[in-house]
Amino acid sequence: MTDRINGVFVTLDKDIRIDDAEHLLNAIRMVKGVADVSPNISDPNVHVARVTAKIEITNKLFEVLREY
Repeated sequence: MTDRINGVFVTLDKDIRIDDAEHLLNAIRMVKGVADVSPNISDPNVHVARVTAKIEITNKLFEVLREY
């Protein structure tokens, strides 16, 4: 017997406006077996965390490049 899943969580590569996402949401709704599609409204804390992580990675990369 194989494992079964009851849902899939999709993460976008960047935040997009809800009106720009309607085509994407509608396309997912058309997939056979999809019962519900709900957008997740972006949280300002997530944006801060992304920017902070990007800065930290950039700084570490510069440190590595300075060594050469």
